[in-house]
Amino acid sequence: MNLPLHYGLLGALEAGLIAFVIGVLVYAGWAWVCRRTGLLIGHAVGWGGAIAVAASAGIDAWNLFYLGMVKLESPLYARLALAGIHDPDNLGTRVMLEIIGALSGVVLGWWLFSGGLADRHAGEDDSAP
Repeated sequence: MNLPLHYGLLGALEAGLIAFVIGVLVYAGWAWVCRRTGLLIGHAVGWGGAIAVAASAGIDAWNLFYLGMVKLESPLYARLALAGIHDPDNLGTRVMLEIIGALSGVVLGWWLFSGGLADRHAGEDDSAP
């Protein structure tokens, strides 16, 4: 993210709150698409969650993966890798809170926006023999 976030736990909470808003907005978009095309509510929840997590935690998750997998054999490479990361000390906490925030936003969006989707598809499973 290119926002001026704080460092430490406060910055991780801010990133999680931004991810929460992204999750609600992405689910609202997918709920609209699913209503227009006749898709099930599972498509909106699944794709909304995947896109919200990728949009909100993508770069930080990639940096966390990169630091764990690439051999930083010299102090120069380690310094270069850490220079591009905002608050590398709390990177894991920030990724975790971004994922939790994005998925919680999708769940809240489902609760707010899926009245029509849930009512329309509620009777389909009950009619099976």
